[in-house]
Amino acid sequence: MQPLIEASELQQLAAGTCILIDARGFGNSRERYEQGHLEGALYLDLENLAAHTDNPALGGRHPLPGTKDFAILLGSLGVTPQSHVIVYDDKAAANPAARFWWMLKAVGHEKVQVLNGGLQTAVDAGFAISTVIPDKTQPTEYPVPASFKGTATIDEVAEAAHNPDKIVIDVREAPRYLGQTEPLDLVAGHIPGALNVPYNGNLGEGNRYLTADQLQSNYISILGDIKPEQVIVHCGSGVTACHTLLALEQAGLSGARLYVGSWSEWSRRGLPIATDGK
Repeated sequence: MQPLIEASELQQLAAGTCILIDARGFGNSRERYEQGHLEGALYLDLENLAAHTDNPALGGRHPLPGTKDFAILLGSLGVTPQSHVIVYDDKAAANPAARFWWMLKAVGHEKVQVLNGGLQTAVDAGFAISTVIPDKTQPTEYPVPASFKGTATIDEVAEAAHNPDKIVIDVREAPRYLGQTEPLDLVAGHIPGALNVPYNGNLGEGNRYLTADQLQSNYISILGDIKPEQVIVHCGSGVTACHTLLALEQAGLSGARLYVGSWSEWSRRGLPIATDGK
């Protein structure tokens, strides 16, 4: 199953055959959800996809929750291992939608897709917008492994960034990578040796992902002979990086890992920081 689904494909699915998730969740997202969402969509907040932390130096600003807590969340949404889950947001999947997709994949869930182009694409395709809040689903029990697969530790990132056989990708915008600005974390710059490949390069017209062939061509030109399994992706706090992990999967380049703590962890640990693009 491809990680992206088109609005036209979603229209063809019979009602009740998938669980639709509205993941615009941050800021005043609950209010926006109540003002209008795709009919039948369940609300999901970004804060449900991260553990609470008082110390971002250990895990970053959006550390992963425990898999047992994630299982409770999935159960509250009525998700079972057999469920076909489709998730959308209004940020071209650059925030909670891709993160939720990655987390489901990281606990072994296969049938999960992100709506390409997000909410606006669905509206443009004629989907009904509803203010009706769906009835709460019957809670289920979701079996999960002891941990999320596909993550990289801060030590693995430090080693990979200076290993010619590996690549660390920083998906933040160039001004943040270069240390020219830092709106969210305490220190500006980037991990020395990390390569800047901004996530918005995954997008084409209408905030939709490029085609699988285009994505593959772009990333093969970046990776060269390095296998996806030797790639670690990060951002500011481990959310937007999932956008690029999804793009790699769509391109048929599976196996890259997520550095969850990302810049929000690295920049608080007294580790080397670069600002010169190297």
